[in-house]
Amino acid sequence: MLTSVAEGWRLVRRALIWQVVAVAVLALAFLPVGAAWSLAALAGGGAIAIGGALSGALALGGGVGPATGALMRMVLGLAVKWVVVVAALVLAVGVARLPALAALAGVVVALVVQMLAMAGVTRNGKH
Repeated sequence: MLTSVAEGWRLVRRALIWQVVAVAVLALAFLPVGAAWSLAALAGGGAIAIGGALSGALALGGGVGPATGALMRMVLGLAVKWVVVVAALVLAVGVARLPALAALAGVVVALVVQMLAMAGVTRNGKH
């Protein structure tokens, strides 16, 4: 396995772990407001986490190949991520009538944590 691919998998795992923790803390913070708010935060943040994991699996799962294939896997992974997020938000807010603000808060928290987790790597690979 190439070092860059291995580092990519580590980034996916680290981002996923931090997203799960941060969204769980947000859901616990919403509990006094109501269970629906907590569930909405879990739906929004969970969609980002699941979508990110799927995106990483698609982008990194093709092995070594031409650059066009790698780029297509990355684009496909990104598209799948946002389809998952939009579908989860439609189900949570549109169908289940969960609070939209809490769902969007979950999305924002998961995205911010994802950026922070991925920015924690320096050029020499040390964390």
